[in-house]
Amino acid sequence: MESTAPPLLNVEDRLAGIGGEIHDLVARLYPICRSITGEGVRETLRILAEQIQLEMSEVPTGTNVFDWTVPNEWNIRDAYVKNASGERIIDFRRSNLHVVNYSVPVRARLSLMELKEHLHTAPEHPDWIPYRTSYYSEDWGFCLSHNQLLELTEGEYEVCIDSTLEPGHLSYGECYLEGQTADEMLIYCHVCHPSLCNDNLSSIALAVFLARELSRRALRYSYRFLFAPGAIGSITWLRLNEAGLSKIKHGLVLSCLGDAGRSTYKKSRSGDTEIDRAATHMLQHSGRDYEIVDFSPWGHDERQFCSPGFDLPVGCLMRTPHGQFPEYHTSADNLDLVKPGFLADSFAKCLAIIDILESNRRYLNQNPKGEPHLGKRGLYRSIGGGPGGKERELAMLWVLNLADGRHDLLAIAERSGLGYGAIKYAADVLREHDLLREMEVPG
Repeated sequence: MESTAPPLLNVEDRLAGIGGEIHDLVARLYPICRSITGEGVRETLRILAEQIQLEMSEVPTGTNVFDWTVPNEWNIRDAYVKNASGERIIDFRRSNLHVVNYSVPVRARLSLMELKEHLHTAPEHPDWIPYRTSYYSEDWGFCLSHNQLLELTEGEYEVCIDSTLEPGHLSYGECYLEGQTADEMLIYCHVCHPSLCNDNLSSIALAVFLARELSRRALRYSYRFLFAPGAIGSITWLRLNEAGLSKIKHGLVLSCLGDAGRSTYKKSRSGDTEIDRAATHMLQHSGRDYEIVDFSPWGHDERQFCSPGFDLPVGCLMRTPHGQFPEYHTSADNLDLVKPGFLADSFAKCLAIIDILESNRRYLNQNPKGEPHLGKRGLYRSIGGGPGGKERELAMLWVLNLADGRHDLLAIAERSGLGYGAIKYAADVLREHDLLREMEVPG
């Protein structure tokens, strides 16, 4: 049946070219070596600040944040392994994945046997370089393809990691868009990964364009875009902003949004919050394959926002979840993996969720005793006779029947089985004819 309202996902008309622009920003951010602290994060945030209004915060090393402590800051200038001929056979300048992230500084000459104790490969994908970290233990290492490891010969190797690990700061950025009410929607991305495109440059770049789009709109809610290092960043932000967390009414962690997989939504800890309902309804009516998964205390930073001491209404929107695509945390998570079309689709789905949350209201039927006479108001002429008329009529009747002050528009869509757009359109028409009164007024 034809809907009376424009489709929620109208990438071709409303978002022409947006996928390419998001991909261009991914490409610009791709070469930067990021970690949970350091200049790579700051450089990334400075680039984002060219696109959106971004307030940057610096939290000193040693700051206690609940059960954690902000660690030393890590920076790296160069790293390599040279063979006996002086040739760089492993070179940080070619790929920042070659160095185990957070490696302590090293200068040494080692035998092959000694060197192998610090080498990491992914034998199941012998041509790819894996991504490894040593955030909370002082260690060092190199990553390389398994085929390259097999080619190493006996002899002495020169090892250099020109890095620093010393007191500094943890950096994060926030973009705040003020709406009609102080109630907030939190949108979060982690910014601690080096040259990995789907996880998580796709979401960082997408969030920037989402903030740009919303900055041009009149908003019901206020929106807070948070770009912070995974785990320690969100925990730090929660500790420093604990007094204002009651303002967060909806939240969405964005991750892995540029690959070819179907869209996946992971519910909040409660599982039945308005963001859970909006995301589920959007995917059910998107016309595309999708998956809804229940909350688990494993994954991205939704597990921090949903920890029992906060239990915030925060879900996670992905395409293929982390760890479930073969390129995950390897050099194959590159610019070829993320595609403009998939980025545009993910962008449109984020907007569709926001559109639902922004417009979802409760109404009261002003003529609740029997059906209002729609014909004398000219409404049957506007809804009858043409293609899709039956759905439009049903949408109006469902809204009138459930507009009792207890059901919001999303609940009416869920119960009727109709798309939210059709229900919202019906409510707008009925309100224009004084058949509905809004029960909730923002602000």
